[in-house]
Amino acid sequence: MTATIGWAWQRSEAPPAPLAVVAWHAAADGLLHRLMEMDDAALAPLQATACGSALVVAADRPEALPWSPGVAYAAPCDADPALWLPTLWVPDVPLDLLAHAMHQRHRRRPLLLWPDPAAVVPLDRMLPASGPMLARIQAHRSGASVEAP
Repeated sequence: MTATIGWAWQRSEAPPAPLAVVAWHAAADGLLHRLMEMDDAALAPLQATACGSALVVAADRPEALPWSPGVAYAAPCDADPALWLPTLWVPDVPLDLLAHAMHQRHRRRPLLLWPDPAAVVPLDRMLPASGPMLARIQAHRSGASVEAP
């Protein structure tokens, strides 16, 4: 028998430095457009993944992250770097236990846990950001056929 424990999001008292930008729906379209305008040198430190209506772009340093209207930021959790959380919000339960439960349930690492819209986004398929990779994301988001390079 598995017990379910309720939890809620609360404001982070000490937001970490962001290492990912997260966008949903129209904001994801705007972020994708912004990325497609960037040159190869600006894209070089970035990795990206898309899942449903989400677009997540990560970098190894905050200053490399792009900005676009409507985006939010995320960072790995100190208790378990394979669990990423929004920088401004944190669950009100012990993060090590939550991370363990999330990894047991989803069987993927790393994972982004997001409050609104409530979602778990797998980050294990992040790829280096490049023009062709972004074009595939755009084609997928628009419903066009997607061809491998």
